[in-house]
This record gives sequence, structure tokens and C-alpha cells, in this order.
Amino acid sequence: MTTRTTRGEPRVRLPRGERRALLLEAALAAFADKGYHATAMDDIAERAGVSKPVLYQHFDSKLELYVALAARVCDDIVDTIESALDSTADNGERIGACLHGFFEFVDRPGSGYPLVFNSDMGTDPAVAPLLESAQNRCGEAIGRVLQDETALSWAECVLLGSTLVGMAQSAARHWVESGSSIPLEHAVELVSTLSWRGMGAVPQSPEQVAARAGSENGDAAG
Repeated sequence: MTTRTTRGEPRVRLPRGERRALLLEAALAAFADKGYHATAMDDIAERAGVSKPVLYQHFDSKLELYVALAARVCDDIVDTIESALDSTADNGERIGACLHGFFEFVDRPGSGYPLVFNSDMGTDPAVAPLLESAQNRCGEAIGRVLQDETALSWAECVLLGSTLVGMAQSAARHWVESGSSIPLEHAVELVSTLSWRGMGAVPQSPEQVAARAGSENGDAAG
């Protein structure tokens, strides 16, 4: 289906979900350029190539648009961590994959990370729960792996998972914001080594101990 612009050119009417995604991309660009507070809905509509009434059909306010954008960024971070955890069964490599994914996400232009996690909007009552939820979901994702691999309680696993997430976030932000000369791969390797050596002191589950003993006995027999 098409409509006509005021100049008579045909304009394709996009499905609602696709239009909403394009509006979010325009908002991300506008907020990144001017900041949340200095950006007007007119700026976003202009970047998206739509009228302001069309923008308001999808979002009732600038805050609602920002919250939707923040929710998308948070989901992307959680997906990054979960995909890294699923990428291998080797725990050392899992840590490296999580850190690599997080560093790349924080550094990638257009990810929306600085706009959401480095903004004073993070304390807004509509935004703060999203950030807290993302942190918790990442910590629990790592905690589920630890629960399968260690003899720790669920609460202990989540505590360690959340600690690893916090360390990854702090390291990645410092690496990006300081303009570090350390190459990404080496930065990830450094933080991975620190994390992995610390995790080596965590008591393993009986199944993991038995599996390791069987592997070592097999190596000795060979």
C-alpha cells in the first residue's frame, strides 16, 4: 500500500513494526548527536522522514521513545552474553567470549550503549528498572552455567555471575572511554586471564571432579 506526500511522490506505508524500528534508529541518531534533553520530537521526525503526527502514532512522548530504545539496548546486551555462553562448552572460552562480546558492544557505533548506560537518564524511574533488570539477567545467565559446573548455591552463583558482569562492564567502559591503545583482543585476554584464574578457586561440582579425574586417568594410561 502507498500514500502520497505533499509533493505527490509515492510513499510506501511500512508495517507498524518496521516503522517503529526505523523511528528508534532515528531517535538513537538524534539523541547521540544532541543528547536526550536537547533533542525535540521534531528533530526525530525530521531524521526519520516522517511527520510529527506519524511519530506520535507510535510514541506518546520523547520519554516513551527513549524507554523503548533503552529496552532494546538492554535486550541486545543480554542476548550478547547469552549467545557467548552458548557458543562453547569450554568455561575458559566462555569467559573470553562474554568479554569479547561485551567489549565489542560497548565500542560499536550505534549500539546505543553510551546513550543508555552513560546517561543521567539512568536514574529516571522509567529507565532505572530496565538497567537493573539487564544487569540481573546477565548475572543470572552466567549463574546458570556456574550452577551446572560448581558446588555453589544458586545465590552464590548469581553473586559471582553479577560480579563478572560488573567487572566486564567496568573494564570495557574504561577501555573505550580512555581511548586505550591496548588492542581489543589483548584487552580481552588480560581481563579473561584475571577472571579465569579467580574462577579456578571455585569448588567444582562432584560431577565435574569425577569427569576431570577420569580425563586425567585416561591421559596417564595413554
